[in-house]
Amino acid sequence: MPTIKVAEQAGVGIDGLPRPTEDHVIVLDNAVVLLDGATAPRPDLPAGGWYAGLLAAALADVLRAKPDEELRALLSVAIAEVAQAHGLRAGASPSSTVAILRWGNDFVDGLVLADSPIVAFGPGGADPLTDDRLARLRLAGYLNTTADVQALRNKPDGFWVAEADPDAAAHALCRSWPRDGVDAVLLASDGVSVAVDDYGIFDWPHVLTTARDHGLLSVLEAVRTAESADPDGERWPRAKRHDDQALVLVDFAAPPD
Repeated sequence: MPTIKVAEQAGVGIDGLPRPTEDHVIVLDNAVVLLDGATAPRPDLPAGGWYAGLLAAALADVLRAKPDEELRALLSVAIAEVAQAHGLRAGASPSSTVAILRWGNDFVDGLVLADSPIVAFGPGGADPLTDDRLARLRLAGYLNTTADVQALRNKPDGFWVAEADPDAAAHALCRSWPRDGVDAVLLASDGVSVAVDDYGIFDWPHVLTTARDHGLLSVLEAVRTAESADPDGERWPRAKRHDDQALVLVDFAAPPD
């Protein structure tokens, strides 16, 4: 059984005011689920954090019920269950990223949908499992407005995210690593991974070393410090000064506490 540690911090809303985090983490006996609810595109829709919490709970249930089922299939079932239970319609629903890590005797399996990465570490160094479709659209200038996001969400030429359409699960990215080749794994919401992908204040091996030596919260605080030095987003343009943060360390090498 690996040692599992979790750190979370709420960010602020687009209006700059504090509000509850929309990230959700659930730790099971042989799996971890991390979801980051997206800010609702319309005021009449439920919050992304509400949806992410429901989907995280549904994923935990199906992971317990079918521990050996393919991860995309489990995600599809969970999306369908939440949509049916709450009357959600594709294209008019809150949404969430998904990161699932599951381990057994022989393999460690990962799934990511949208921008919550999983990074495995072994003899070859860091091996990130990342979904960069949303980031590539942003860089290309296709996501300048909420309408742009809505038009490209869960479309073949756009990006994929958990919402009300279970078919989105088929577009999740998956990978398996031999269990004996994995030393540790990190899961992160984009409020943490931005430190690697955009700010450049860490690389993933540095995140692992810092988390192990100084605690996961020290990684989160380093991101906050960088953002506080750029309060208006001049150096790093962003919708919110501080995003929600969630970071999980699944350490197969560390002795149990």
